[in-house]
Amino acid sequence: MRRDLYEQKLLDEINVTPLLDLAWTLLVVFIIAVTSAVQGIKVNLPKASNVVSQVKPSTKAITIASTGQIYLDSYPVTMAELETMLRQFRAADPSLPVVIRGDEQVFYRQIIEILDLLMKLDITQLGLVTQRLVK
Repeated sequence: MRRDLYEQKLLDEINVTPLLDLAWTLLVVFIIAVTSAVQGIKVNLPKASNVVSQVKPSTKAITIASTGQIYLDSYPVTMAELETMLRQFRAADPSLPVVIRGDEQVFYRQIIEILDLLMKLDITQLGLVTQRLVK
C-alpha cells in the first residue's frame, strides 16, 4: 500500500500554457482595438477666414483645350500673344512658375511647342497637371 501512495504523487505545479494563450489573445485584441480607434478619431478643425487674400498667385496656368485653343489663366491667346505675355511676366518675376494643363485628346506636338516656348524664355519652374488616379 505504501507503494500505491508513492505512485499517486500529487502535482504541485500550475500549468501556465492556457494562461499564456489567453494573454496573447488579449494582447492581439487590444492591439487591433487600439489601432482602429486611433484611425477613427474625429476632430473639429478650425475654419479659415473668409477674407480674400491680397497676395495674387504668381503661378501661370497654360491650358490647351481639346479643340487646340490655348488659354493663359482662362484667357484665350495665340502662340504669339502667349510668348509676349510670358515674356512680360518673366521680366517681373524671374522665377515664374508655370503649369501646363493639356486635354488628353490634344496632339503631343502642341504640348512640345509650349515646352519649346518655355525653354526659349528660360522658364524652368514647370509642372504638368494630370488627373489623380483613384485606387
